[in-house]
Amino acid sequence: MPSLNGATSVNGSTKFLDYHNAVEALNEYRSRDGLGIEDLIDTKQRGGLTYNDFLILPGYIGFPASEVILDSPITKRITLKTPFVSSPMDTVTEHEMAIHMALQGGLGVIHHNCSPDAQADMVRKVKRYENGFIVDPVVISKDTTVEEAKALKEKWGFGGFPVTESGKLGSKLLGIVTNRDLQFEDDLSQPVEKVMVTDLVTAQLGVTLPEANKILAKSRKGKLPIVDKDFNLVSMISRSDLTKNLHFPLASKLPDSKQLICAAAIGTRPEDKIRLQKLVDAGLDIVVLDSSQGNSMYQIDMVKWIKQEYPGLDVIGGNVVTREQAANLIAAGVDGLRIGMGSGSACITQEVMAVGRPQAAAVYSVSAFAAKFGVPCIADGGVQNVGHIVKGLALGASTVMMGGLLAGTTESPGTSFVSREGKLVKAYRGMGSIDAMQDKKAGAGSKNSQASNAGTARYFSEGDSVLVAQGVSGAVAHRGSVGKFVPYLAAGLKHSMQDCGMRSLKELHESAANGTLRFEIRTASAQLEGGVNMESYEKKLYA
Repeated sequence: MPSLNGATSVNGSTKFLDYHNAVEALNEYRSRDGLGIEDLIDTKQRGGLTYNDFLILPGYIGFPASEVILDSPITKRITLKTPFVSSPMDTVTEHEMAIHMALQGGLGVIHHNCSPDAQADMVRKVKRYENGFIVDPVVISKDTTVEEAKALKEKWGFGGFPVTESGKLGSKLLGIVTNRDLQFEDDLSQPVEKVMVTDLVTAQLGVTLPEANKILAKSRKGKLPIVDKDFNLVSMISRSDLTKNLHFPLASKLPDSKQLICAAAIGTRPEDKIRLQKLVDAGLDIVVLDSSQGNSMYQIDMVKWIKQEYPGLDVIGGNVVTREQAANLIAAGVDGLRIGMGSGSACITQEVMAVGRPQAAAVYSVSAFAAKFGVPCIADGGVQNVGHIVKGLALGASTVMMGGLLAGTTESPGTSFVSREGKLVKAYRGMGSIDAMQDKKAGAGSKNSQASNAGTARYFSEGDSVLVAQGVSGAVAHRGSVGKFVPYLAAGLKHSMQDCGMRSLKELHESAANGTLRFEIRTASAQLEGGVNMESYEKKLYA
């Protein structure tokens, strides 16, 4: 053995234990390294913490990141494969965002700063995007003109309409009009009877979905009509849905219809009951009651009314930041809660109103209380990166809602433009901003558009002669497509949980509750140390 100048003293000690017993030596300590979650979020000792004020201590890695399971409930009855939710803001979530969030295993909440009919149309587009058996297909008659068929394609975003004798479901099937049949037709006035496909492959009523999919795959057709013994159209399936199943295995779908899960926001005014009826008729699965302060007589009454009128509809209440706020909504019957007040990147409620709570303290306090009643919670606001997502979930949230982080994606409805610095950005605004509260789309041309506005409703300002802003307008960096950005967030979350030694979000929550998951307070100097300390650098998030 070579001669080495080995250490004779370590930390002043010259007597060492047998290194084989290093693990057993941990039993000499009264507690595990770091802080438990209750000690971390002790507001009497530490004040209110935000996500930047602490770190999660690493655990043991005994598995690959690919094995981490991200399944988590969004309501008492609905679970997502990816715990990400897009915020109901008019520069974040319309049908495009809702569709692509659902395809990635998350959920998009469609905003309500628009007319009830426009919001209902967006819900329909989400619900019709993917199906198993399409039980309510868009059906036309043989006398429908080519021009009318093309208009339907523009309206719904898809082609391939079955043609029946009466133009309704349940009538004798005559043919199908496809995109190829309409694409190069110049005579727009001629009936579709002259251009439709009549050489049909069909399946009989009673066929199972796997059997129907096999028939469709072999037929090389785009659609497979399902007919009864008299050849009356009963339903149909689409080849595009087969393709979507292959490309998006994590998609948030209902188990029976195979349609994408759709959520939408409403206010708590009497007219919102009419809005909700339209949304339910369009196929809504989850309604989110949108308010900056959810502990109000208006929201409690609305929750009770919805649970009575629509018992099959899941209701998410909020926003709340205290146990007392949450208790009233839980008692009213909510299926989920939304946590956050004034922590969003475009929100100035804490600054202007001096009301709210630091987000880390709020998430822990409310989610720990709500868990006693089986009510999942959404951490809404303050999320600027993957690390914040991990922290929100570690503190007890089941899912995380994002606004500014997703506003820069291609699927958001915000306007793209080049900033003064020459960077590609997208418009983004808080729903409490003056721009949002003065938007007239929700009023649908009515004289008092302020009374119908989602921003004024969210902040109880419908009747104010002077609007007090609780949000700002601005722009965020363009982040590319949700199809790449959300998988990046999911991959980052999995690797973080691997570092913590947690195989699932369920294990993460259990380990935080029993003290296995440990935390550390992060001083201002520690935050500086944990950031980038270079003269110049390029921050590329994913490839």
